[in-house]
Formats: sequence, structure tokens, C-alpha cells
Amino acid sequence: DLYRKVFVFRKDPSDAFVVLRAQLEQPLHNFTVCLRSYTDLTRPHSLFSYATKAQDNEILLFKPKPEEYRFYVGGKFVTFRVPEGRRDWEHVCASWESATGIAEFWLNGKPWPRKGLQRVYTVGNAASILLGQEQDSFGGGFDLYNSFSGELADVYLWDAGLSPDKMRAAFLSLRLPPALLAWKSLSYEVKGDVVVKPRLRE
Repeated sequence: DLYRKVFVFRKDPSDAFVVLRAQLEQPLHNFTVCLRSYTDLTRPHSLFSYATKAQDNEILLFKPKPEEYRFYVGGKFVTFRVPEGRRDWEHVCASWESATGIAEFWLNGKPWPRKGLQRVYTVGNAASILLGQEQDSFGGGFDLYNSFSGELADVYLWDAGLSPDKMRAAFLSLRLPPALLAWKSLSYEVKGDVVVKPRLRE
């Protein structure tokens, strides 16, 4: 149980990562991914990387610079411009719906303008899911200068778009619906220099 705990990626740049195991029974036509990060990096870094053998950026949450997030589905991406952080925890949720191709992005419990991405695409379910590195091949092909350094917590993946109420609940760490990946029951394996520590503050 990772409740009130974080992954600390200690080095910069780093070859470390965390492998996440999800029971994905079928391909995804809708999904939401949420996580919390705390870093002072200003270079590009990967937060959540979901690769299939056919597509290394099947789902990717990537931060190319402090005032920008990129959300990839099936190798295509949309950009969400954000205020440069106050060097504090940032909570992000990104959701996508195949039927409309609508991508939603929420930062610290607030929605950004929705964008269009990969209408009627299907996300494959034979996936390699990693925190802290960006996959350029299935389970590997890392560029150290896209690695994450800092603290990550509250990682979730649902096979549905969350309602606005649930998006806010994720930000506030309230009760959430059952997830494919849930922080409180996460099946994971640490590879390299990543340490699980208690959160320093709420």
C-alpha cells in the first residue's frame, strides 16, 4: 500500500524507472491517467509511458519544459500550456475518448480547454507501462535526458473517462472508482535508483 508514500527518483539524469503491472483484459477505447509529480527539472522529462509493440508512445505524459505538457495517444500528441509551476507538487489528469477524439487535461483540479486527438483510435492492451523514462521501444530505448528526477505519487489509470467530480476527487485524494492501476494497490517493480519514502507533507 503506497498510501501517503512517494517514489523518489534520486539521480539526474537517471537510468532508473518503475515498471507498473495492470490487468488489461481488452484494448482501451477510453481512459484516464492521473499522477502527482514534484521536481525542479527544467529539461524535458517523461512522467507516464505506456508502450505497445506497435507503438512506443501509445500513451505518454511528457513535460518538454516547465510551462508545457504533452499528452500522446497512439504516437500523436496535443500540447497544453500551463503557468510555470511554483516548484510545488503538480497533479495532472489526462483523459481520452475514442468515439469523439476528445482529450481532456486537468491540472491541480482545474480543466484546460479540450483538444482533439486520434478519433476512433484503439489503444492496445499488451503494454509495457513505466514511470520515470520514455520508451522508444517496447520496455526500453531510453534517453537519459528525458528521464524523470524528483518525486512521483498517486498514479492511477482507468479504462473510462472520469467525470469532472471524479477528476476533482483525484486531485483532492478522495474516494475514487476501481482502477486498472491504483496507487493504494499498485503492482510495481523498481529498476535502479528509486526509493519509496513517506510524503513530506500533505
